[in-house]
Amino acid sequence: METPTLPDELRATLDPAVQAYITFLELQVASLQSQVSALQAEMAELRSQLAAAQARARQNSANSSRPPSADQPNAPPRPRRAPTGRPRGAQPGHKGRTRDLLPAEAVDEIVEHRPSRCSRCATALPADLPDLSEPVRQQVWDVPPVVKPVVTEHRFHTVCCPACQAPVQAERPVDVPLGAFGPLVTALVGLLHGRYRLSARETMALLLDLFQMPVALGSVPAMCEEVSAAVAGPYEEAQAAVSAGARANVDETGWKQAGQRRWLWVAVGVASTVFLVAATRSAAALTLILGAAFGGIVGSDRFSAYRSVPKERRQVCWAHLKRNFTALAEWGGATTGWGKEALALTEQVFVAWHRFREGSCDRSGLQAELQPVQAKLQALLERGVELRSDKVQALSRELLALWPALWTFVSVAGVEPTNNVAEQALRPAVLWRKGCFGAHSDAGNVFVQRILTVSATCRQQQRHLLTFLTDAVRAHRAGLSAPALVYTP
Repeated sequence: METPTLPDELRATLDPAVQAYITFLELQVASLQSQVSALQAEMAELRSQLAAAQARARQNSANSSRPPSADQPNAPPRPRRAPTGRPRGAQPGHKGRTRDLLPAEAVDEIVEHRPSRCSRCATALPADLPDLSEPVRQQVWDVPPVVKPVVTEHRFHTVCCPACQAPVQAERPVDVPLGAFGPLVTALVGLLHGRYRLSARETMALLLDLFQMPVALGSVPAMCEEVSAAVAGPYEEAQAAVSAGARANVDETGWKQAGQRRWLWVAVGVASTVFLVAATRSAAALTLILGAAFGGIVGSDRFSAYRSVPKERRQVCWAHLKRNFTALAEWGGATTGWGKEALALTEQVFVAWHRFREGSCDRSGLQAELQPVQAKLQALLERGVELRSDKVQALSRELLALWPALWTFVSVAGVEPTNNVAEQALRPAVLWRKGCFGAHSDAGNVFVQRILTVSATCRQQQRHLLTFLTDAVRAHRAGLSAPALVYTP
């Protein structure tokens, strides 16, 4: 606002004292206007800070990247499907599922139960009456009250050579370990610590409770190191399978090494899953986990490290986008309306995708259904660039720059619109981090990335993890190659 001034011709007709007083008033008005402008700017900045603080206070797992475990007790409930009116549980006509019965030859004990008295007339029934039908079979599973470990004592005799009189001791066979524990116990310790996240002391307690087997505290990390060495080859095999694959979903989370910042990366490929503990969260770490030769499609969030991948070979996560749009819809002002429009279009994307995944439409139908949604979203983003909201502008520019990476799943088979598989793969590691706060050494983090890789890949390959670890330890002790981890379809 300009300061009002008295015209010079009128000012010249006034008394000098009046002129001086008018000049004083003009200076006062200008000073006050300057103060008002400064206060208005400060108020606008404080309003922006207040809106940002309120938005942070409203953050939960539905409108940000925070995990559900971080939600406050008073957080708004997550949206649920509309009630159908049906009661909970199995519906009338549902066949249900029962445990499959083992064949008779696989059962340890068979106990015959025959009726001794008629339930209708109370007549005593002879034990040799023939059956009218096949007996009803019920199998009860239980474990022995004490699982006693098998302890084998190896005695290495020393004799005197009759030719040279030298003492000669028997050599240790290759299948006899240097220590006190066999391959199954060693694999079990690696499984309990690396897959089920038990601490060293809890692992000791469990072995003592279940098997009455005393294990020293230092033996637990020693056996984990042996398991780590035994699966070094399978780990490289899983990495090679991811690098040669047509697609991979990648994510990362914070990790620690002796209190220092590290990053735990995961890449879920077609046939294997690989974990890597890296010192950085950069594109260099992405290259390490995927391999320099990787030429497939990367599904991920929009973190800057993934910009090293051409956008034509990317699929950005729509679940992350939905949370971003939800946060903007709750922001207030013009931002809210824009966010709600974006959320409505996102819902249409997921409806179309679920119809395609359930087989209600083919890929051409999916493309036709999403074509108008793409046009509406592009127009919304172009309008968002002009909206008076820094957050909407920034997100709109980012998504327009990534535009092809939003729609890779529409045309490429096997590509999902979300990065859920990578986030789900990271979940056990996140729970492990909550209990142990990371590892204490390079060797500890090598065990972390290898056992997580073998565990996730065995699940992906429908392999029995303990059996694989046992076979790997046994092969390692014999100086042989570990069993193959990845079977490509």
